Amino acid sequence: MNQAARAAEAFERLHGRSPAGVWSAPGRVNLIGEHTDYNDGFVLPFAIPHRTAVAASPRDDDTIKVSTLHDRGRAETADPVRISDLAPGTISGWPAYPSGVAWVLRQQGISAGADLVIAGDVPAGAGLSSSHSLECATALALLGLAGSTQSTSDIAKWIQQAENDFVGAPTGLLDQTASLNCTEAHVLFLDVRSGEAEQVPFDASRHGLEVLVIDTRASHSHTESGYGARRRGCEQAAEILGIPALRDVSLDELDGSLAKLPEELRPLVKHVVTENDRVLQTVALLKQDKYAEIGPLLSASHASLRDDYRVSCDELDVAAEAAEAAGALGARMIGGGFGGSAIALVRGDARAEVEAAVTEAFAKRSFTAPRMFTGVPSAGAGQDR
Repeated sequence: MNQAARAAEAFERLHGRSPAGVWSAPGRVNLIGEHTDYNDGFVLPFAIPHRTAVAASPRDDDTIKVSTLHDRGRAETADPVRISDLAPGTISGWPAYPSGVAWVLRQQGISAGADLVIAGDVPAGAGLSSSHSLECATALALLGLAGSTQSTSDIAKWIQQAENDFVGAPTGLLDQTASLNCTEAHVLFLDVRSGEAEQVPFDASRHGLEVLVIDTRASHSHTESGYGARRRGCEQAAEILGIPALRDVSLDELDGSLAKLPEELRPLVKHVVTENDRVLQTVALLKQDKYAEIGPLLSASHASLRDDYRVSCDELDVAAEAAEAAGALGARMIGGGFGGSAIALVRGDARAEVEAAVTEAFAKRSFTAPRMFTGVPSAGAGQDR
């Protein structure tokens, strides 16, 4: 049973009626382009098959009542809350994400109450954007109930506002933009500054390759990690350089720009500038059907995130190193860092060997056993029924 069907079935069980509709949104993998989104740079994500679905029906008041399905179908229902009473700091835990969306939409004139039931299989804390998947599905559900049609760029900005101001996570636009806009068998080449997006064909299997996603099960959280400190450092560096964002430093200008900065900010700038260049190189190679040649760029991205941006951790480093030692063409951590997932570009006939090597490396270090699956570019968010 898919997540939309699970959500609809649970809604009927909990509320005694069918939902007015079901909307869902996927998690994402970022092929390359990490920590560039809030620096006005370039990103290259694709949606994964794992999704969060929200079954919804309107209410006669301005109350939002949210339930979520846990393992084996057990439902947990948060205390109902009036949308007019929502404010940052009033809701904590998982209900803060759908509540934050309702709080933002109220500022856009959409404040009708709703019953929501959530079902999903995007692994939480794995750096695969489970929270944004939930927020995107919630936003589409509330907008759908209101009969409001909005651009995905507006929805993405509202979700960023919910994350930043209500949940308290200083995230950018990458995750929700990917969840809302990605398409099957493509990566989304996005210029975050201009909003210009291009769907670049990406069918690794046609080249005998797979993108192996390695969930290290080292959980991360943007609200608790050093993510915010890195972002503030980038903003400080841009201010010192007198530019709108680090996007405005070209690779040729990098050395001169670094010389103007205090030592502690130089590695952050180096990562962002070189990572933007790696995204552009990756897109160029994919358009030439040179899929195998992106492997070294993935590995260079990981080294930069580990050594310059300093957002990796032991589990992520071990996953990347073990995968490459077993024959992966390239590997890197993805997401905000400090835990979460890595990806490895592997030949299809070598996948089992790479999986075994990563599992063995984790066991040797007494890490929790990782979870692995093939990242297949999938459809973005929308209404299911």
